[in-house]
Amino acid sequence: MATLTCSSVEEITRYLAALDPLPTHTQLREPQSGLVMLRGRIGGDGAPFNFGEATVSRGAVRLATGETGFGYALGREHEKARLIALVDALMQHEQWQPVLERSVLAPIEDRLTVERAKTAQQAAATKVEFFTLVRGED
Repeated sequence: MATLTCSSVEEITRYLAALDPLPTHTQLREPQSGLVMLRGRIGGDGAPFNFGEATVSRGAVRLATGETGFGYALGREHEKARLIALVDALMQHEQWQPVLERSVLAPIEDRLTVERAKTAQQAAATKVEFFTLVRGED
């Protein structure tokens, strides 16, 4: 699901459209937006504190075969939450899991890997090496 949250609605829609026909499904509830509290820790191990709030959209879908999927996306992207829920439900179906991994998740993960490598390369180009000279004092 983390792979899908890093993609766009258009990208998920394009890959799912190539898999037509998808099984029939119904929305358990209309996608909706709400707030979640973000928590942090100073130094990673200090006492937790409330950092702020973030808007999150959620959706729920049930396939005709009974599998239920839930999707969450940062922001107010209701369609993205619905699509993530659909993929979640399809991933629970034995027939669809390998197809989705190969045709939807793998291309998105490949794109993300390239983007991460490019970002790492750009960050490495700005790396500064510091060193200290020994002073002549004994």
